[in-house]
Amino acid sequence: MVDQRRVQIKNEYLAGSGPVLYVMAREQRVQDNWALLYAQEQAVERNVPLLVLFALGPMFASGTARHNAWMVASLKEVQSNLQKHNIPFYIEIGEWKKVIPGFVNQHKVGEIVFDFNPLQPVRGWRDVVTSEVTCRVSEVDARNVVPVWQASDKLEYAAYTIRPKINKQLREYLTPVPELEKQSKSQAKTLLDTPINWSKVESYRSFAIEAPIPDTFTPGEAAGQEMLEDFITNRLPGYNTNRNDPNEEGVSHLSPYLRWGNISAQRIALAVKQSDAPAEDKDAFLEELIVRRELSDNFVYYNPEYDKVAGAHAWAQKTISEHVADKREYVYSLEQFERAETHDDLWNAAQLQMVQTGKMHGYLRMYWAKKILEWTSDAQEAIDVALTLNDRYELDGRDSNGVCGVMWSICGVHDRAWTERDVFGKIRYMNYNGCKRKFDVKAYVTKHTDDQELLFND
Repeated sequence: MVDQRRVQIKNEYLAGSGPVLYVMAREQRVQDNWALLYAQEQAVERNVPLLVLFALGPMFASGTARHNAWMVASLKEVQSNLQKHNIPFYIEIGEWKKVIPGFVNQHKVGEIVFDFNPLQPVRGWRDVVTSEVTCRVSEVDARNVVPVWQASDKLEYAAYTIRPKINKQLREYLTPVPELEKQSKSQAKTLLDTPINWSKVESYRSFAIEAPIPDTFTPGEAAGQEMLEDFITNRLPGYNTNRNDPNEEGVSHLSPYLRWGNISAQRIALAVKQSDAPAEDKDAFLEELIVRRELSDNFVYYNPEYDKVAGAHAWAQKTISEHVADKREYVYSLEQFERAETHDDLWNAAQLQMVQTGKMHGYLRMYWAKKILEWTSDAQEAIDVALTLNDRYELDGRDSNGVCGVMWSICGVHDRAWTERDVFGKIRYMNYNGCKRKFDVKAYVTKHTDDQELLFND
């Protein structure tokens, strides 16, 4: 049984007698998917078919080639895995507020199940859909180990305030995930034969930047599981020591799979806990995977101005305002940042790593964002530039973690006030010399400054 605390009912309608429709979005996987499991549970209980729909709306109409390719590969694997369970899969292209109600009417759907996503654009179109339909609408948090609305009922100040709340509930929620059952062919009927025009899906997104998926990553559910196994065997031992050195191969490389919902945090956490890695390495990783990730969803869910200076702590807003007129030694445009044309070879190397590989090392993400604050006219412009580049090139972009990382770096979200200085005010400062004390900057710069123009279009 799916824990009902993972579920929120979004309207006052009762479930109808028609099929249950799971509208897949954030969680592009079949295994370990609480939203899909809940939808199936409801379908079995009412003896009605289960359908799965992916609605390809306007939000997917821009971006880079790598995001489009990752999404399409993930969805093809979803279709294949659902077919093994006799569950029909549909892709509809168009405006969500029209496509989804139209699909609901066509198939006489009795209940819609959404997977949880706290980002405002997603919440916006889902609210519209909910107001347009006359069947029950449910939302299931299949992303977090502890559902965001159970972990806390308010915006948390920092990791230290949410950590005890999550840890107190972790034993209740960090449990094995049931297997998805095979739907009877009589329930599926002829719906499994519905074709998907994959050429149309692949060509829907228009993009001006030819940034393909790097050879180091293969998208999808099976690949996510393989990356998890590789991490546990080869990089989890020593994680606590190696993770903050950008020259070490010490990170999990799971963030793209988590962002696209190809693998669940629950599956990862259980596998890590059961591994033979040293306790300090497991604890360090689980802090990042559970506490820090869920703190990001908490921030975006409870803070409607999560990508604005106005969404920062009061002390941060005050110090940012006090230093807005400070002279900047360098000021760069979005285009100069994007093309790694700053005076700082370390910053340029970090930007190029992101462009070329789809991932920037976590330690350098902080340095990268803080320097954007230092080299733009004001903090809001810095946020906008950082999120634009993050969401354009990072394989894990357009997610709560990226938003929170930018806001931590630029606006001190989940941080405290530090020593006051020009431009930054009391926002935590990072500089080149500090990085040199942490790792071999020259080696990192050399590694990531080859073929600078590889992905940029003229």
